[in-house]
Amino acid sequence: MATTPRHLLVIRLSAMGDVAMVVPVVRALLQQHAELQITILTRPFFKPLFRDIERLDVVEAEVDTTHKGIFGLNRLARQLNKSYSFYAIADLHSVLRTKILKPLIRCRRVVTINKGRKEKKALVKGRNFEPLKTTHQRYAAVFEAMGFPVDLKEPVFPKPRPLQANIKAIIGDKEGRWIGVAPFAAHEGKMYPEEHMKTVIAELSKAYKILLFGGGQSEFELLNAWESTFENTYNVAEKLSFADQLDVISNLDLMLSMDSGNGHLAAMYGVKVITVWGVTHPYAGFAPFHQPEDYMLVADREKFPKIPTSIYGKKHPKGYENAAGSIPPQAIIEKIKTVI
Repeated sequence: MATTPRHLLVIRLSAMGDVAMVVPVVRALLQQHAELQITILTRPFFKPLFRDIERLDVVEAEVDTTHKGIFGLNRLARQLNKSYSFYAIADLHSVLRTKILKPLIRCRRVVTINKGRKEKKALVKGRNFEPLKTTHQRYAAVFEAMGFPVDLKEPVFPKPRPLQANIKAIIGDKEGRWIGVAPFAAHEGKMYPEEHMKTVIAELSKAYKILLFGGGQSEFELLNAWESTFENTYNVAEKLSFADQLDVISNLDLMLSMDSGNGHLAAMYGVKVITVWGVTHPYAGFAPFHQPEDYMLVADREKFPKIPTSIYGKKHPKGYENAAGSIPPQAIIEKIKTVI
C-alpha cells in the first residue's frame, strides 16, 4: 500500500545564517522520510539555498512589500491556502510575523521552535558556561515533535556545483586548493582585526587561491584593495550573483569565516569551515553544521572572561571590541594548513 504523502510548510524568513542552517536539516529530513513533501516559506533572496533538493519548493514571502503588515500576511495566507494543502506547519522562526500568519493557514498541526531563550540568557550572564543545544538540533526537534525524527550524525552532502563560464572568467578553473575568506560580520565585536586578517591572507595566498566574500559598498572597496595587494586573491563578492557565489562556495576546499552567515553557507555543502569567534561563542548553538569543535577558534576568555557578552554580538563591554584579536594570526594560519 502506498504511503499517504505528508506536506509540511517550513517557515524561516531570516537571517541568512539561520536560513542556511535549515538546509542540511530539511535535506536529511527528506532523505530519511520518503513520504514527505516540503514547502519552504522564506524571503526571495534565500531561494537559491534550496536548489536541487528533491520534493521541496520555495514560496517567496515579500514581507517588505506585497506581504507587509497584517493585510499582507493575510494575502500570503490566502495564496498558500489556495495552492497547497498542508499536513503541518514547522515554525522555525517564531517571531511576531509568524505568530500572526500561522492561524491564517489551514493545516492539521503547528509546531514552533523552542529557541532556548532562558538557557541562552544564563550563558550570557555567566551563570552556566556549557554547550547548549545547537540551532540544527532545535530545528530537528520541531520535526521530531511532528513524528518525523531526523538523524544529523551522518549527513549526505551535495556534490560541488558546476562552475559556469562567467564564474571561470573571474576566478579561473578549479585547480589547486581554494580557500574562501569571509572577514566581515554584522557587529564589530565579531570581526577579526583588519591588520591580523591581512597577515593571514598574505601568508595563505602564497600557496592557495583566496576567494573573498562580503557585502556592502565599504566592504567591496576593502576586498578590492586586498585583491590588488595579495597574489592569488580574488574578490567575488561584488562581481557574482548570490546564486553564483553559492556555486563557488560549493567548490571550496575550506572557508575561513567569522561567526557569520558565510560559514553556514559553506557548511551546508560539507565544506570544511574554520570560524573565528570574538564576543560570541559556539556554546550558544550557532556553530556551522557538522564541523569539529577544534575548527572553532575562540577569543582568550582569560583576557575577556565575560565572553559570550551576547548571543548575536550586538552588546559587549568597553574594551571587548577587538576580543577576536587575541587569536594570533599564526594560530589561524597553522590551523588552516593542518585542516586543508
